[in-house]
Amino acid sequence: MNSKLISSHGEFFATMVVDACLHLEDHLDLDLIGIKKEVGGTLTDSLFIEGVAFKKTFSYAGFEQQPKRIENPKILLLNIELELKSEATNIEIRVTDPKKFKEFVDAEWNIIYTKMENIVNTGANVILSRLAIGDLATQYFADRGIFCAGRVPGEDLSRVAKATGAKIQTTVNNISNTVLGNCGLFEEKRIGGERYNIFTECTNLKTATILLRGGGQQFIDEADRSLHDSIMVVRRAMKYTNIVAGGGAVEMEVSKYLSDFAKTIPGKLQSIIKAYAKSFEKIPQQLSINAGLDPIEIMAQLRKKTPRGRSLGRSRST
Repeated sequence: MNSKLISSHGEFFATMVVDACLHLEDHLDLDLIGIKKEVGGTLTDSLFIEGVAFKKTFSYAGFEQQPKRIENPKILLLNIELELKSEATNIEIRVTDPKKFKEFVDAEWNIIYTKMENIVNTGANVILSRLAIGDLATQYFADRGIFCAGRVPGEDLSRVAKATGAKIQTTVNNISNTVLGNCGLFEEKRIGGERYNIFTECTNLKTATILLRGGGQQFIDEADRSLHDSIMVVRRAMKYTNIVAGGGAVEMEVSKYLSDFAKTIPGKLQSIIKAYAKSFEKIPQQLSINAGLDPIEIMAQLRKKTPRGRSLGRSRST
């Protein structure tokens, strides 16, 4: 983080990164960490949420009548559409009884009402769907004190499923309580200029969300890239616990060893070995530059702390 725009807030974001990685499972799936971006405020206004948060989706009439805070909600996740479809144009229907025509027109209404009744009967009070939830269903659920949101992005729906234990359904027939998820609190809050749906106190703390704030989109995008790099570093450290000397320590040791060895070699070969030894110092030097540190100061410290290499005991005559 030292070489990025967020270097002055490195400790603030480092804590977020470590906390986010600690919420992952053993396989350390990176998709379980959500990073959302909201323009406005300062970097220190960024939030770490132990759970799932995503921007409010497109809503229809009746949405404002729905509850915006539910404690211990029962969550139903769907991958079906709850919206009346427009009748196809330029079609011909031949019926011998006018009642048949009315049945044809009412069929779509009967289907969607049956779906909504089945959903209400599950006891769920938070409904999320990857597909659209239209104005009819939105008002229907609002009248019954149920929150709903359609067109939820697939990655957010998957993270809600992981955090709450809910299972995504492709049908509303014969739904049992075992597929419903739960958490301690669901609420819709305004953050910056947008409203967010937030699930916290989840039963399975296997996902987290970092909500980045900042004065401009480009600034936030740069912070996003920095956090992604940091998460990958922490994730790798958690995944592979073996420790290898880094930061240029090995290269400086090799450089020092070759420099001492070159002193035992006569002629032009000595200059060649010294140049080869010097080239090893480029690695820690470049690492310090990438980290935003002073390469001259770092190299001086490394040379001071690197012990002298072992002499091979070769004479000038050899």
